[in-house]
Amino acid sequence: MKQCIIYDRECIDCKECLMCDLDSSKVCDNCEKCLHLDDKEYNGIIIDEIIAKEKK
Repeated sequence: MKQCIIYDRECIDCKECLMCDLDSSKVCDNCEKCLHLDDKEYNGIIIDEIIAKEKK
């Protein structure tokens, strides 16, 4: 079974990890508004894993 990336448990497919950080009522659509909140020239994120769809 897959490990949950938010909590210390196995994944229960709750989809909480897919929710928007700015609006918890919507699924993240990669708008990147969360990266442009500060007056900094740029913000950064850490990529833990890249999940690619399998080719059919």
